[in-house]
Amino acid sequence: MERQSGERPRRASSVHASREDEQPRFHGWLEEGYGEDGLSTCRLYLITPPKFEPRAFAEELKRALDGGDVACLQLRLKDVSDGEIMRAAEILMPIAQKRDVAFIVNDRPDLAHMIRADGVHVGQEDASYAEAREIMGKDAIVGVTCHNSRELAFEAGEAGADYVAFGAFFPTQTKEPKTVAELELLQWWSEAMTVPVVAIGGITVDNAKPLVAAGADFLAVSAGVWNYKSGPQAAVKAFNSLF
Repeated sequence: MERQSGERPRRASSVHASREDEQPRFHGWLEEGYGEDGLSTCRLYLITPPKFEPRAFAEELKRALDGGDVACLQLRLKDVSDGEIMRAAEILMPIAQKRDVAFIVNDRPDLAHMIRADGVHVGQEDASYAEAREIMGKDAIVGVTCHNSRELAFEAGEAGADYVAFGAFFPTQTKEPKTVAELELLQWWSEAMTVPVVAIGGITVDNAKPLVAAGADFLAVSAGVWNYKSGPQAAVKAFNSLF
């Protein structure tokens, strides 16, 4: 996974349809994160609130995505039924994909495959990377939570994960963080490894700049967008101005 300084891999399989017999819906989920100088730039990895009413939230999502570039939308609903997750996906996924925003389901590769999502994100207590990949197919996005562990990140990267996620970098009320990650970890990974890295945990417009400078490929943000003082659309615009 080592790379030369200033280089980023261009992984053609990063955002594809979850069914192997379909053509990829998106080309360049990672490639679009390159500036004119060929160096990688940071992008927004948007996460839904933990609870919402899908129809009402759909309009808020549209406005947010109209605020600027968003790489992907992760559907993260906690303590709800499978039916509620699938209903929310049915409403939100077309909105995201119409805007070339990849749609990722949290925790549940079985549901992600069933609804033909673009990918899945798994934690250390969820399905393993191998299980998620087997369910989703070779062309889907599979990302892995690695907390603040270099060892877990190495294992995920070597296994073929499309990205590793470190956090939490800041205090967060969205979910109880299991670990605290330091900027040094993010900088080390971004300088030494080719697998893209996502920073997560309490990220806002006001505290995001050091993460971008440390080499994060993506900033995973939930409350920092949905609770932004000037509204979600303004938050997305403000994050993009940092990138």
